[in-house]
Amino acid sequence: MMKMSGRVTVSCLALLLTMTSVSAVRRLNSIRDLSDIDFGQTVPEQCLVLLYWLASTVEIDNNVIWLTFDPNNVDYGSHHYGNFEGLLDQFQGHRYYSVGNIYKETSVQLPAYYVNNGNEDRNRARIILGFRRVNAGRQQQRIEAVYITQHFWNYQGEGTKYDPQHTYEISMNLLREIREVSVRGNQMPLAILRDRYARNINEFQLNDIRNNWGNLAGLGLLLFIVMQRRYDSNHIRYRHHIQHRQNDNAMLICCVVLVFLALLFLLLNSSQPKSRWQ
Repeated sequence: MMKMSGRVTVSCLALLLTMTSVSAVRRLNSIRDLSDIDFGQTVPEQCLVLLYWLASTVEIDNNVIWLTFDPNNVDYGSHHYGNFEGLLDQFQGHRYYSVGNIYKETSVQLPAYYVNNGNEDRNRARIILGFRRVNAGRQQQRIEAVYITQHFWNYQGEGTKYDPQHTYEISMNLLREIREVSVRGNQMPLAILRDRYARNINEFQLNDIRNNWGNLAGLGLLLFIVMQRRYDSNHIRYRHHIQHRQNDNAMLICCVVLVFLALLFLLLNSSQPKSRWQ
């Protein structure tokens, strides 16, 4: 009986450790999910641009994502990420790399449309790639997990830590969708991509994206889809809120008018001379 109790205790402890090792990072599965993120406000817009770049850089073969550069060579501002604060899932054999530091000296630079953005928070955005440790061969370049995250602001006093509240896991399906926009955006009419992901974009807006973004029309389309849809949804919620307030105000005015009329009626009746027969 004691042995059985000990086994149960050990099993419970193992289960508890497993549960606590799993992070609470939200998983994004589609471009529509991206629209829920407050890009340009609490999350740097550069996270979205960096994700666009990654989708056009990796290779996706069936259900496997292959990296096309070596993060050990500091390519694209990459470096090993220790995950010491437990931001991400702790799995045995996992190794994480951070990508996106524009100030890292490297022979393989990030594209100019990312580096020369000019935003004051442009170097806060990061992508974290997860690998399983293997000895040799192409398996070393197999990506097991993709995350977007950001550094805290300097005034927050958190050093070089990443912000857990604004860290998101990117599913393979989402990476495929962005890759379709980033790679095929230069190979197929934007109207086809628009019809797949954002039917609310009209021809005038689509032509505006083509004219302003040129070879990066796919990036312009992605930014418009994500950030415009978020604006539209916020606008709808705001409009509903205003409508509810207007309805409440109208109801209050009606009540006040009814009370006023009732008081006026009572006042008029009380001021009339009473009959002596009453």
